[in-house]
Amino acid sequence: MKIVWSDFATSELKDIFRYYKSVAGKKNAHKLIDSIFKSTRQLIKYPDSGQIEESLKELNEGHRYLVTSNYKIIYKKIKEGILITDVFDTRQNPTKINNPKRKSGK
Repeated sequence: MKIVWSDFATSELKDIFRYYKSVAGKKNAHKLIDSIFKSTRQLIKYPDSGQIEESLKELNEGHRYLVTSNYKIIYKKIKEGILITDVFDTRQNPTKINNPKRKSGK
């Protein structure tokens, strides 16, 4: 099983890095991104280890999430492995996760 990152999730990760680089420095930004990547590795062996993402349940696509720092890493199983669809800052209004742009994971 392999981990695949959607374009949307990759874009969110880049935004997170840029933000942390500007406020906390490059070293801390790299640490945060590394911890996000590290937490996704468990999905290779344990794809159901994350909790079900209730706010995306209506899509019937089996979205789950892991939490790292202040971020929800949203994912679902696909034929090729695990698709990371979003990296969502939990300090935001939770209803933002239902934005159509986020739901598609594109």
